[in-house]
Amino acid sequence: MAKKLHIALSTEDIAASVADYSARLGCRPDLVVEGIYALWRTDNLNLSIRQAAGVPPGQLRHLGWEDDEAESFSMDKDVNGITWERFAAHHQADEINEIWPGANYQVDAGAGE
Repeated sequence: MAKKLHIALSTEDIAASVADYSARLGCRPDLVVEGIYALWRTDNLNLSIRQAAGVPPGQLRHLGWEDDEAESFSMDKDVNGITWERFAAHHQADEINEIWPGANYQVDAGAGE
């Protein structure tokens, strides 16, 4: 599988953002943690939205790559100070389940894994 671009945005209104981005992407999110977080994994994009303390709504939280060849989660900053992450889908699932244990998020084998 090719790498998927990961974009993480901050939002104030998860429900409104889910409706908007679902229409833009033509699909529902793979996961919604009610009122806090949503994740879409399309064939070439990994998009997450989150209410994030200290990050104004509508702002970029970070960029990255979902890459099946990533052996571990890593991150660094580019020349402009933007955080870039690199991870496999199961690393992201582990992080989601650590932050929100009730999510019980499992990576769908058909969604690029």
